[in-house]
Amino acid sequence: MSMGTLDFMKPILHFLPEVSPPQRPTGLSEKLMWTGIALSLFFIMYHVIAVGVKPSVGGSDFLQVVTASRIGSLITVGIGPIVLASIFLQLFAGAKIINVNMSDPDEKRTFQGAQKLLAIILCFFEAAVFVIFARVAIVDNPFFGSVLFTQMIIIFQISFGSLILLYLDEVVSKYGLGSGISLFIAAGVAFSIVGGTLSLLTSDNGVIAALSSGSAEALPNAILALMPLFFTILVFLIVSYAEGVKVEIPLAFDRARGLGSRFPIKFLYVSNIPVILASALLLNMQFFAIGMQDKHWCVTGVYDAASATFDKCSGGIDVIQSIAFVDSGKQLRDGLLYFISPIYRPLQGNYGAYFGQLINGTTPVYGLPEWLHVLVYIIFMVCLCIVFGQFWVETTGMSSKDVAKQLDSSGLQIPGFRRDARIVEKVLDNYIPYIVVLGSAFVGLLAALADMTGALGTGTGILLTVGILYRMYQDLENQQLFDTYSGLGSLLK
Repeated sequence: MSMGTLDFMKPILHFLPEVSPPQRPTGLSEKLMWTGIALSLFFIMYHVIAVGVKPSVGGSDFLQVVTASRIGSLITVGIGPIVLASIFLQLFAGAKIINVNMSDPDEKRTFQGAQKLLAIILCFFEAAVFVIFARVAIVDNPFFGSVLFTQMIIIFQISFGSLILLYLDEVVSKYGLGSGISLFIAAGVAFSIVGGTLSLLTSDNGVIAALSSGSAEALPNAILALMPLFFTILVFLIVSYAEGVKVEIPLAFDRARGLGSRFPIKFLYVSNIPVILASALLLNMQFFAIGMQDKHWCVTGVYDAASATFDKCSGGIDVIQSIAFVDSGKQLRDGLLYFISPIYRPLQGNYGAYFGQLINGTTPVYGLPEWLHVLVYIIFMVCLCIVFGQFWVETTGMSSKDVAKQLDSSGLQIPGFRRDARIVEKVLDNYIPYIVVLGSAFVGLLAALADMTGALGTGTGILLTVGILYRMYQDLENQQLFDTYSGLGSLLK
């Protein structure tokens, strides 16, 4: 059932600050300048720790990669509010919960304003969640002896940092190259890859240490130390190839005989959306598991903390710990949720010991084999990506029926057939449903395997970055063509 339009929000949206569009076409050099400024500000906030936060050292997890964030810094929540606001409103519009005609400039402007307002609200909400639920550790000596006051100061800083990213995204979109959100994600992943590479070279178990040992195993150890970098390059090449795989459907204009076009159906038709949604769901499951730490519900037994090392129920079953067992380091180690949790290879871990643990190891509480964890996680990730891929296509106007209507309204038809949206839909049905399944399964499988091999930047991060760089290259190429042939621009006005 539809809730109506977003017209009721217009009086509020009028007061939202906005980056005004350029008064004249911006050249390539100016676009690069504004993109560089936005990127510089992003890295400055990335490295500035919020006042009142206890500095900590840790690697980048999925959440930080996807949201271009760094826990404890001014961009602790990163672009998370922007992404969530966009996804929520697009899903509402696709599911017809709200009526939006994106071809109407006024309705489109209202939709974008509502998206900005929701993102601003989420900036404060997510910052509060991170601070209140101890995702961000505060200093041991709170300001004026008040933990609440210190938390409020931290929430304000983190929210303000995310608001700056919100408007930097507008600056890049209007004055720079591509999208600010994409730029920040790619920059965060690239920084993670560079930092990981330096760590592989200079750490105690790194390449330099291995080569300087002078032993007969120096070269093999150095090669093993570089394996995460090799896997990163391999994943980049695979995704780059997949980005170019597509099927092209020939089209022709009904009223202009001889003029035609092609509708490309890419192998990655739904891009990386399925793996983002699937990974976000798995991450929320991990948060849920951590929230159940030290919680117990004994069935046909009595809980006795002194009875066992792993807090088992005496003579019974601990239901909560069977669902998710979390150790003292807040790491999910056993239970049902553990078997659908991501598998990350330690950055400096030995490959032989790591794969040996996956093949021969067992879980600490229930003694289940680790290879079962690997198998269940990969299958679950692939199936979840397929489900989310289908869901995204049906709710965002990318299904065969929706695309056929769009092509028909543009006056396009398939050569050799009469102009009818049903005919176009039938032809598209031979490709889109199958490509959605195959493409979604591919990104899910590749992301899972990339994380297992220890690829730098995480598998999801690499998938995102390759797609972002591919689109940015296309935008840059188009801009160079426009600048070189300035007369072409005057003809198109």
